[in-house]
Amino acid sequence: MENLTNIIEAIVFASGEAVPVKFIVEKLDCSLKSVNASISELKEKYSDDSGIHLLTFNGKLQFATNPKYKNAVSDVITPIKEKEFTKTILECAALIAYKQPITKPELEEIRQVSCDYAIHTLLELEMIVPCGRKDAVGKPILYATTDNFLKRFKLNSIDELPDYDELMAQIAELNNSLLSQDEEDGNYLYQKDEYTEQHNEEESVKEKTETVSEDGYEIPDFISEEDDIIKIE
Repeated sequence: MENLTNIIEAIVFASGEAVPVKFIVEKLDCSLKSVNASISELKEKYSDDSGIHLLTFNGKLQFATNPKYKNAVSDVITPIKEKEFTKTILECAALIAYKQPITKPELEEIRQVSCDYAIHTLLELEMIVPCGRKDAVGKPILYATTDNFLKRFKLNSIDELPDYDELMAQIAELNNSLLSQDEEDGNYLYQKDEYTEQHNEEESVKEKTETVSEDGYEIPDFISEEDDIIKIE
């Protein structure tokens, strides 16, 4: 097959996850020998000082950042990742961790605002997962934290979570510092779900989302610690 190396390169890049070599062979209807030859070309291309390396393990392929540049990558990516955690997401993540399994209506009853956006984001980040349905009207979905939740916050188990009241107080303090900083900077981004809940009578007002400042505050250890960024996702 012409351009097999380029095709494999595109597949591995687009996947973001590990791609089985045998799957490539089957779907592209080519020989293992030709695929291995292309893999050798790619490993040579993505090696040494290249910003990207091609990993081969357990018969799978995956692109990863060069460990040489781990600190530089982390300096840029970590603040971006932190912006994923707005007020609602932080509070919902904490509530699910402490009260799991729990349903979205139960979360909303505690927080008194919609949690649609937070649940959707936490699911996308694979930090929570549906774990069944509650035996109640409508059979609402129950949610629980995942291993990725523990991994993201460097916890060995849920038992290592800090005191609930202490954590919620830290989150409240963080939110206040973020709001103060945003008011000083003139930045006003609001979360869609909170806007909908708090301004449902103001139909003419545009939806907004909440800004997370990049500095000027301390994030609790439970929230701020993340694994080294290696894989391209």
